[in-house]
Order: sequence, then structure tokens, then C-alpha cells
Amino acid sequence: MAPTRREFLKIAGFSAVGLVIPSLRSLPAAQAGTPAVVGSSPAAPRPLAALTAKRWAMTVEPRKCRPDCTDCITACHLEHNVPAIGNPKDDVHWIGLEKLGHVFPAEAHTRLPDTIRGLPVPVLCNHCENPPCVRVCPTQATFKRPDGIVMMDYHRCIGCRFCMAACPYGSRSMNYRDPRPFIRKINPAFPTRTKGVVEKCNFCDERLARGILPACVLACKDKAMTFGDPEDPRSDVRLVLDRGLSLRRRPDLGTGPQVYYIL
Repeated sequence: MAPTRREFLKIAGFSAVGLVIPSLRSLPAAQAGTPAVVGSSPAAPRPLAALTAKRWAMTVEPRKCRPDCTDCITACHLEHNVPAIGNPKDDVHWIGLEKLGHVFPAEAHTRLPDTIRGLPVPVLCNHCENPPCVRVCPTQATFKRPDGIVMMDYHRCIGCRFCMAACPYGSRSMNYRDPRPFIRKINPAFPTRTKGVVEKCNFCDERLARGILPACVLACKDKAMTFGDPEDPRSDVRLVLDRGLSLRRRPDLGTGPQVYYIL
């Protein structure tokens, strides 16, 4: 006798279940337990929004620095493929450590406590409001962005060193030799330079574009460096500056340095 319509549908339903269960057993547990959604795909990590500011600035608190700590230098130089040549004549650096008397000669005097006189002071490009390096560059290889960062176009640099002569802070280095053989581990995310090119700190503009703070700031375990927009009253830089007196290197020159030292 032929099955009724109700019996036919019941048989078809059991057959469908029998086909689905073996296929679920063949899937990994994570997939078998998750209901499928038509058109769905694994969520890709969303890129961080770029960090922006009207004017970028940095604060440095040398009192917080641990003796012999070079974490900020190591992080910066690894990030930007800065060569470790080991020869003072050919030295290339983006961040260095100097004694307070060299950084602030006008503030050094005989009554200055030894605890202050001997402080290691991190020094880097000051990203000046009125950068003399930009004015003297004949090829516009060095230029100032609207947010205040003083940049370098390595392809335009002809190695004339006018910018080095104009910078009153000694913040630029010349590649007198091919730097690439002296890079311990090349970071493929940042370009290497060639012989005859000047380079310097760029406030980690490539990291800011990815929504990440400068390498030196994040590497400092003692929170001696902060970075942000001094025009923003909620920024870390502004909060530090509002706490008390700060110094800038050679403000009398009218360059408007944007690295502030809290002593």
C-alpha cells in the first residue's frame, strides 16, 4: 500500500536528519557548535584610527630615568633601522643621552645639586615651531607638517648638510658610510637609508598613522616621557606641563622647541 502524504513527509524528515548529523560530526568542535550564518565571515581585526593633533609635543622628566637605562634609545633605533656603527666619528642616532650641563648650559652652576647635575637627559629632534633646518634645505628634503612634525624625505636629500649646520641642537646625523651593514635586525616596515643621507627623529609619524604612540614613549618603563597635543587639555603632555615649571632647549633662539623638560 502506498504511504500517505503525512507518512511520506515523516520519512523524508528522518532521512534529512540522518544526512546532517554525520556531516556535523566531521566538523571541528568549534565549528560544529556554532550555527552557520549565511554570508558571514571571520571578523578581521579593525585597524586603529590614526592619532592626530593640532600640534604634537613631548615632555621628558629626567628625574624619573633609571641610571644607565637606554630603553628609549634601543626601541627607537630598532624601530627605525638606525645603524650601530660603533665609531664616534660616524655615529648615527635619533635619541641620545647627555648631561644636564650640556643640554642646559645656562642652568648649570656651582650650587646645582649633584643629583641634578649628573642626570642623564634624553635628547632628540625638537620639532621646532620655526625650524631653521627647513629654511636652509635647498631641495625641500626636510619640511614641516601642519601638525608640527619636522620630516625628512630621504630621496630628496643630497647630503649637503646645511640642515646639520643650521640645527642648534645637534639633532641630525649624517650617513658617512653605508648604514645597512651596521643594522642588527632590519625592520621591514621602515625604509633603510643610504650613504650620503641625513636622518633624525620623526616623532614616529609612521606609528601615529597606525594609531600607536612613539616607540620611545611606550618603551619607557618609568614613564619619563609623554607625548600628545599641548592644545588638548586632556592630553598627557598638557597634564604634565600644567603641573609646574618646564624648560626648553635654547628658547632664546626663537626656534620654539616642542620637547619640554621637567626638572
